[in-house]
Amino acid sequence: MSTHVRAALTGALTGAVTGAGIPAQAAAPTESYRILLVEDDAGDALLVEELLADTGLTHSLTWTQTMAGALAELGGQTPDCVLLDLHLPDASGVGAIQTLEAACPHTAVIVLTGLAESRAGVQAVANGAQDYLVKGQVTADLLNRVVRYAVHRKQAERANAELRENRIHAQENTRLERGLLPAPLLHDDRVGAAMRYLPGRQRALLGGDFLDVVQTGGEGTVHAVIGDVSGHGPDEAALGVCLRITWRALVLAGHRGSELLGLLEQVLVAERPRDDMFATCSTVTLDPGERTATVYLAGHHEPLLCADGAARVVRAAHGPALGIVPGGGRWRPTEVPLPDKGALLLYTDGLIEGYRGPGKERLETEGLVELIARAPEQDPDPLLDHLIGTANTLNAGRHADDLAVLHLSWT
Repeated sequence: MSTHVRAALTGALTGAVTGAGIPAQAAAPTESYRILLVEDDAGDALLVEELLADTGLTHSLTWTQTMAGALAELGGQTPDCVLLDLHLPDASGVGAIQTLEAACPHTAVIVLTGLAESRAGVQAVANGAQDYLVKGQVTADLLNRVVRYAVHRKQAERANAELRENRIHAQENTRLERGLLPAPLLHDDRVGAAMRYLPGRQRALLGGDFLDVVQTGGEGTVHAVIGDVSGHGPDEAALGVCLRITWRALVLAGHRGSELLGLLEQVLVAERPRDDMFATCSTVTLDPGERTATVYLAGHHEPLLCADGAARVVRAAHGPALGIVPGGGRWRPTEVPLPDKGALLLYTDGLIEGYRGPGKERLETEGLVELIARAPEQDPDPLLDHLIGTANTLNAGRHADDLAVLHLSWT
């Protein structure tokens, strides 16, 4: 082939060549393919160009004669398909396929082989190519199908790989979140703890609310906490877990009352990703033998005292939420006498801020007290299921928030 002819072919193929004069039975005009041809023989390249024009595929074609040129082209816009000759001046065989796969893992590779290289084509497919074509035996219809199917198969492989990866990540996140949910640390049969936890985020196990129960060994005192980190999202969920674990560690280390809340606030300030984040919480220290409870409120609403099928608000001294005025909080204890048998219900505002019907009235604490009075059962598990189920039914999905409830009972 003369130098002038080769130069003319190079000029025609190196630029983007869009299919023109395409037969009416071609592929849908809305689907366009970016094709990179890696072929060192200009005559074979011209044949490929003519076949692509006859396929009816809407396409743009770029031609390069070496692997180095192909890699340079791949530095720009990624093609949908690469037509690769297995015998290039600077690459050949399986090594050429692996080089392309590493450079553009989401691109379909179709290998061009000679008449006596069918085994090489099969080997190429086994090493990552989507398909192979034998030079001299390619028709326009065959090239049309091979290009379309190769691109679609590669897209399906990519989608399936991403789906598998997302499923693995979701399973790992689920195991992690489930492991971070609290397990009550109780060893006294006279005390029971029932919990419910519902995050406001879809497909999540954790939200910004936190709760926990710990009984310290020597004295048998039961310590409980419930809290709510401001905002919604993964940052709030992570901070909530941090505060719960910190609270448990501090309680087991012997910290109590206002000192404990101060230390908890220090951790919140150190760990929060934004300065405007804060947390409300209530803590309860229950002495089963003395039938008394000590309540601390840090920006949180009071617990309910449940006994004999009724509930009432425990009036307690309020203090600021954690992180509002770091280091300046003052939290005062409230001593609460307890009946011989009953329960304290601690909850976050996700339970009471929903609507109580089709109007704009919220459930609030008064509505929650009414739900407890009308509950068909007062045992902890059915009672909590009744409260949450009824509240959600009344709300009808209009208000979404994290929700945590702790039923701490004694006999």
